[in-house]
Amino acid sequence: MPLTADVKAELMSVRDPRPQARVAEVTSLLRFSGGLHSIAGRIAIEAELDSETLARRAARDIIDLYGVRPELGRVQASSSRQEPRYVVRVRDGGETLARQTGLLDQRRRPVRGLPNRLTTGTRDDLAAVWRGAFLAAGTLTDPGRSAALEVTCPSSEAAMALVGAAHRMDIAAKAREVRSVHRVVVREGDAIRAVLDAMGAAQAAADWESLRQRREVRAGVNRLVNFDDANLRRSAQAAVAACARVERALELLGDDTPDHLLEAGRLRLAHREASLDELGHHADPPLTKDAVAGRIRRLLAMADKRAEERGLPGTEAAVPPGMDGA
Repeated sequence: MPLTADVKAELMSVRDPRPQARVAEVTSLLRFSGGLHSIAGRIAIEAELDSETLARRAARDIIDLYGVRPELGRVQASSSRQEPRYVVRVRDGGETLARQTGLLDQRRRPVRGLPNRLTTGTRDDLAAVWRGAFLAAGTLTDPGRSAALEVTCPSSEAAMALVGAAHRMDIAAKAREVRSVHRVVVREGDAIRAVLDAMGAAQAAADWESLRQRREVRAGVNRLVNFDDANLRRSAQAAVAACARVERALELLGDDTPDHLLEAGRLRLAHREASLDELGHHADPPLTKDAVAGRIRRLLAMADKRAEERGLPGTEAAVPPGMDGA
């Protein structure tokens, strides 16, 4: 992925002078690229990375911070993986390094997430945690409907630690599990740019934003070319009518609106032109298209029943004249 490679190349040039931030980055990189292993009864640390340059950089940081000299190795490409991988391995002193980085607790138990001192640190420390995680296992896709910045995680605990670090930087990220693989995903365009900026990939963030804007303009032009004005008007009218009915429903029910229906109604009003599928992605936790549609139908039905009981106009009465309330 060219975008991913560009981001990683820029991140590898970031050198935070503060020791704590460097420790946070190295620890995160080790956690998300491998972990602890037992070799001949001794604890070793292994990190498998996608470039020789990154592997050498990681080895140099381990030497500088901990005085331990790792071994470097190369894993040949296979039928399932087209590119070779590079291994940074610490055997002698592996247990000591694991304790120093916080990957092993005082009782010699592996830490499944990240050391608490890192995920509750300063904003610079949190950014370093994300930088190490992305260098180890991150990807960035092109702007568009499926745009995402993702980090593959070794465990659910590691995923939640990374999500927590993002939230402390006011960045929306969510944990996902797909086919038993844990991932942390950032989908909103503004959030993706914020993560890139926080990690130190300012140029990549600017390039990604520029590409996103160009594609949005192109998509807007294509929509005008591919759909006639009548269809666009009908879609706009339907959106206006739907939002008008939801606003009336929330007004009729007031504080008696059930929380899950209130959330669906607020989503409809906050994203007026979004499809039901897109509304589902905005929900927390995410909902299916059918779940969103069902909740909005129940909201309107409950409000119409309340209006009938009180002899008041129902939700249809809120639809402006000439609009399609279907």
